[in-house]
Amino acid sequence: MSDDLAKRISTIYDTYYDDIYYFLLYFTGRQQDAEDLAQEVFSRLLHILPQYDGRVAMKTWLFSIAKYAAIDQYRKMKWQRLFPEKWLAGMLSKEGLPESELETKEEMRLVKQALQKLKPQLRIIVILRYIEEYSVKETAELLAIPESKVRVDCHRGLKALQKILGESTEGGIVNGFAR
Repeated sequence: MSDDLAKRISTIYDTYYDDIYYFLLYFTGRQQDAEDLAQEVFSRLLHILPQYDGRVAMKTWLFSIAKYAAIDQYRKMKWQRLFPEKWLAGMLSKEGLPESELETKEEMRLVKQALQKLKPQLRIIVILRYIEEYSVKETAELLAIPESKVRVDCHRGLKALQKILGESTEGGIVNGFAR
């Protein structure tokens, strides 16, 4: 590898590693899997960087590589799909009373179970829109799909979560996850 290519890869790694890692952490729910997949993304980058033509932003290109690496791993391992506690706690926050904490933990468990049932493509969009807080346009760019597909899949993902949660809690957690 030439010094120029090594320097370029190092710069890309330093600039985008955290974004890729956290995306993969949200996708897998496991630190070790996210670290392994992030390394896989940059390993793939070593081989395909010469093909990068600049038509899309580097970040978009890396997220696309990360998305496919995660889906490939998902298909191979059929791992459990969990979101981190911090995000779920924020979605389901209560006043912090001991009784509320028990309720919140139970709600978090139910939401995690529901999220595990989402298809990977819907889960990716939910992560980008509601955890990473990307706009519809940014999500579309990152996934290289039309904005209309982002809107439709986002709607489908939320409806699927609501349906699953409604069935599992007899209507206790729906619409924005808690009511």
